[in-house]
Amino acid sequence: MKIDREIHFPHSLGLLYSAFTSYSGFKVNSGEYKLMGLAPYGEPRFEKKIKENLIDIKDDGSFRLDQSYFDYCGGLRMTNPKFDMLFGKSSRSSEEEITQFHMDIAASIQKVTETVVLSLTRDLAKRTSKKNLCMAGGVALNCVANGKILKDGSFENLWIQPAAGDAGGSLGAALVDYHINNQQDRANLNGSDNMKGSYLGPEFCNKSISEALISLGAIFEEFGQEELIEKTAEALSHDQAIGWFQGRMEFGPRALGGRSILANPMSEKMQKTLNLKVKYRESFRPFAPSILIDDVQCWFQLETDSPYMLLVAELNEEHRYELTTEENNLFGIEKLNIPRSKVPAITHVDYTARVQTVENSTNPLYFQLLSQFKKITNCPILVNTSFNVRGEPIVCSPVDAFKCFMGTELDVLAIGNFILHKSKQNKDLLLDYKNSFELD
Repeated sequence: MKIDREIHFPHSLGLLYSAFTSYSGFKVNSGEYKLMGLAPYGEPRFEKKIKENLIDIKDDGSFRLDQSYFDYCGGLRMTNPKFDMLFGKSSRSSEEEITQFHMDIAASIQKVTETVVLSLTRDLAKRTSKKNLCMAGGVALNCVANGKILKDGSFENLWIQPAAGDAGGSLGAALVDYHINNQQDRANLNGSDNMKGSYLGPEFCNKSISEALISLGAIFEEFGQEELIEKTAEALSHDQAIGWFQGRMEFGPRALGGRSILANPMSEKMQKTLNLKVKYRESFRPFAPSILIDDVQCWFQLETDSPYMLLVAELNEEHRYELTTEENNLFGIEKLNIPRSKVPAITHVDYTARVQTVENSTNPLYFQLLSQFKKITNCPILVNTSFNVRGEPIVCSPVDAFKCFMGTELDVLAIGNFILHKSKQNKDLLLDYKNSFELD
């Protein structure tokens, strides 16, 4: 392995995106995905201004940033007053209203990011004639840009390290120790993904789960695996929001069916309900679908697997609703509450979704749940979001799961072989998670 080309600090596409994240009132290193989710509500009317003033992009995708607009090198903030003057407004505070201006800012920096990424990948494909592309780094978590790389066709295959941000450095350190320091051979995997779903975290047996639940005063029932799947799928089909705590925890920023909140994607109210009553976060935030691998091409314009929820794809035309002229003329956040497909809870305003494909080989229990839900509803998709509220880390232990369950308006907790119903719990154990964590 050798380094072919580099772009050195402070010239960084990730830091440019983070500068706009901060300017839009979101937290750097955690709010970038909010900016990406906000972008489809806006128009990229500042794209030209960004390209003419902030970033000089060459044909091969290499670039330089004009540092006179930024303070991240020597200060404690990302941007400075010159940046504010360029766009005619000071940066938004986290509690301020999100306006059409901020949506247009989000759309603009997203468009510029896609321009740079596609210029880089097209040049790379042309220079190397390679057909397979692997990506890592924080910008590789921009699943909208990733989807466009795949659609562009410069590369036939795209693989993205699931913990592509800084956390993935721990994987690299482990591999260095294993292969270099300990002289262990690197296996030839014949093109297979040896991360096997990225389920690298802790797992809890039913005995330890039941002991934790008893100590917390929880009321629960135990079921065999088949009955647990049937009862959970039935609850989902009745629009109940489920906390799903099964097997090993995921490594990386996406819940992948180990520590997930699940819901019915066909519910027209589910996106708003989950954002406001369960996740306690901004209403515009989209939710992602998990889908059975064999059904993905029936629902999405995606001809490959997407096990780590790092590719955005468009919903197929036959599943979309035709909008009225009045609905098409809506602006910004007004678009939010218009059902635009058979699965409105996972359909973003531009008819896209961040897709996770689920295979029996990597997560058999989650695969069975999706299969049972499909059997009941004829829909092979579930809403899948991380099991936590805004500002809280994803739950790891049974204690974490029960507390989050009792601190939100989740209806059911399916944990190990046990099912808990909120309506049956001791009301004295209810918690207030809505006001326990600040905005993320």
